[in-house]
Amino acid sequence: MACLSRNLLRTFQKKGAGETTMGKIRVLLADSYTLFRKGLRQIIAEQSDMTVVGEASDGIEAVHKTQELAPDIVLMEIEMPGLDGIGAAQMIREQARGVGIIVLTIHLEDEYVLAAVKAGAQGYISKRADPEQVLEAIRAVHSGEVRIDPAIASKVLTKLCREGEASQEHLLSLTRREEDILSCVVKGATNREIGEELLLSERTVRNRLSGIFKKLGVRNRTEAALYAVQEGLLP
Repeated sequence: MACLSRNLLRTFQKKGAGETTMGKIRVLLADSYTLFRKGLRQIIAEQSDMTVVGEASDGIEAVHKTQELAPDIVLMEIEMPGLDGIGAAQMIREQARGVGIIVLTIHLEDEYVLAAVKAGAQGYISKRADPEQVLEAIRAVHSGEVRIDPAIASKVLTKLCREGEASQEHLLSLTRREEDILSCVVKGATNREIGEELLLSERTVRNRLSGIFKKLGVRNRTEAALYAVQEGLLP
């Protein structure tokens, strides 16, 4: 059995830590397997900075629970009955833009990862990962960062570049101001925060971002951040 699954089973009977949710990262678990959800809930309960606010066994329920509970992070499997994780991620991204989405799955094939990134997922973790990697991903995505396994990200970026016909020429065509904006995106800053840091209006930031996405051949902030880091465009 996968490493993460073994750890979930080992920790299933352990006592959780603390009951208050004040100031904690609020996590929603979406997975069709009840035992896996319960084990993952226990691992998260042992963390002082996060808590599970709800569970969902399918994609539609995940969307509804996100609307109802307003979690900070949705930790979601792709393969679920009814609406799958990709479709659920798309709906959550459209309806609750402030929610971070992390795919936790057994599916590591390129097409799944690419679809998840396009749907707005900021994290993509294998269920074979160590629990600490999952916890670190939750904290990172909550801070506005992207967490995708480097080996997976490399393959996905190759496809993104090919689809968007992006090349080094696109990277070199970015202006200094666009590089500054992209740097802020990589750090997880919102349009408002970027505007405040660079003394630009939010409307200007949105327009500049649209131009950056077009030059890089990407579709959203997550793809842009991945591309910039992978190509060494920014530190």
